[in-house]
Amino acid sequence: MSAAVAVKPLSDAQPKFKALPPLSLYIHIPWCVRKCPYCDFNSHEIRGAIPEASYVDALIADLEAALPLIWMRSIYTVFFGGGTPSVFSAASIERILAAVRARVPLAVDAEITLEANPGTVEAEKFRDFRAAGVNRLSLGIQSFNPRHLKALGRIHDDNEARAAIEIARVNFDNFNLDLMYGLPQQSVHEALTDIEAALSFAPQHLSVYHLTIETNTYFYRHPPTLPDDENTAQMQEAIEQKLATAGYKHYETSAFAQPGAQCRHNLNYWTFGDYLGIGAGAHSKLSLPGRILRQARHKQPKQYLENAAAGNAIQAQHDVAVSDIGFEFMMNALRLSSGFPGALFEERAGLPLTAVLKRLEEAEQRGFIERDHQRIAPTALGRRFLNDLLQIFLPEE
Repeated sequence: MSAAVAVKPLSDAQPKFKALPPLSLYIHIPWCVRKCPYCDFNSHEIRGAIPEASYVDALIADLEAALPLIWMRSIYTVFFGGGTPSVFSAASIERILAAVRARVPLAVDAEITLEANPGTVEAEKFRDFRAAGVNRLSLGIQSFNPRHLKALGRIHDDNEARAAIEIARVNFDNFNLDLMYGLPQQSVHEALTDIEAALSFAPQHLSVYHLTIETNTYFYRHPPTLPDDENTAQMQEAIEQKLATAGYKHYETSAFAQPGAQCRHNLNYWTFGDYLGIGAGAHSKLSLPGRILRQARHKQPKQYLENAAAGNAIQAQHDVAVSDIGFEFMMNALRLSSGFPGALFEERAGLPLTAVLKRLEEAEQRGFIERDHQRIAPTALGRRFLNDLLQIFLPEE
């Protein structure tokens, strides 16, 4: 009689990677001209001169300190986020990219995105950003309606938004427009009018977000009057239909793209790829032998400048508990409308799919996902109630 085989508990297992995932680089520029009342990102209003040169020095020191964790790995996408990265000069952006190329292998066809404000001053720099190596621009339009722009605290008006998009079209073959719906006192017709205005510029990509009130924002302390759930649901449905008719694929919860124009950087996030984040408050997720490491940089710009210069940009770091990996994977991958190949879970999570099999079965029974031997994807119900779907994968207490 053969001896029973001991099954290693999941909590004692270690993720095993046959190959490391693709690696992206995120670069955070924390300053903006004005803090928007709905924004909960790590952004800080400009008060006086920005320590631009010192901050670039700190970014380079931060990258150098991180090299042992990513040694010999190629970077396939770079994303300058904020804040408002376009407040920096093109010369600084070029210096950062030159420093990246000198220290890590940067793919020849790397997607390099920079978030920009459509204000007049920033728009004048677009050509220089392109010359500096940026090949994808993301414009924070939010709305073309003057009343809604004022309610959102945006520093540009509708004419500046249109002018900035025209400049972007001339200088970039690939650009994204950020829009929001569910705005204070917005009607369904007004939300669709914003989408139609955006489509008139034929952007390759649109990010369309439902305005939500986040803690630590002005809107949380002073709530505006927002459309009710029924109206915002009508807005969402009408927007999705309008963009589908215009040929845009709704490939992720808030993202729509023309064929072949999906944001490669964000797709790497959603498919549980790796990313190194440098800059104030930036986060990293890195796959290493037997573990997945998460890091957070010092959040306040002054603290970050001091610590990064001393080679200590990281404020906190931890290995992801094995019991949390399944949830973290699904929290990303189930945002994708087409879902993911089942084999991707083992490849990126480093665990067998059986680790989440019971939860997959429950999600399927509740009508939140559909799956076969090749692919797992959220249903329309699962996309609508994504938070309920994800709760199924939360680790047990």
